[in-house]
Amino acid sequence: MKRRMAIATIFVFLSAAAVPPAVPVASAQGQRPTPVLSIPVSAENFTGTFGLRQFTVVNDVVNAVGTLTGTATLPTGEVVSVVRTVSIPIAAAATQATCDILHLELGPLNLDLLGLVVNLNRIVLDIDAQPGPGNLLGNLLCAVAGLLDNPNGLAQLLNRILAIIGG
Repeated sequence: MKRRMAIATIFVFLSAAAVPPAVPVASAQGQRPTPVLSIPVSAENFTGTFGLRQFTVVNDVVNAVGTLTGTATLPTGEVVSVVRTVSIPIAAAATQATCDILHLELGPLNLDLLGLVVNLNRIVLDIDAQPGPGNLLGNLLCAVAGLLDNPNGLAQLLNRILAIIGG
């Protein structure tokens, strides 16, 4: 589950990068510009953008850090400006007893092989790896399947991608 979340997170940020332009923003100390990815945000009473600056790890969870800027409409009808630095958790680091390796579902198959008719009903194949002492193949496959599960490594990878996108 967490692998899917990490991969989905990378996909969301990469696909978001294709839509809005990356805008470099100079830091207050005059250092080199920090890449920012501007992501449109809209909710029931809020419209604005999230300026993604970097990814960090807080309590083993990868967070997207940036500035949320926009306008919010209060229940009284008053419109207020919002400018806040926020840290949004994007992937939870949970431990699993097993690692999902493959889930395959095939519908019914009807084959005619030169007069030999084969009818096969629905097939569901689930392969899970179980790590532990003496489970060499389970340990290996869980390690390979969990390459992106390290939140520090994932944050570093996402920061490198952000730097490439931001120029």
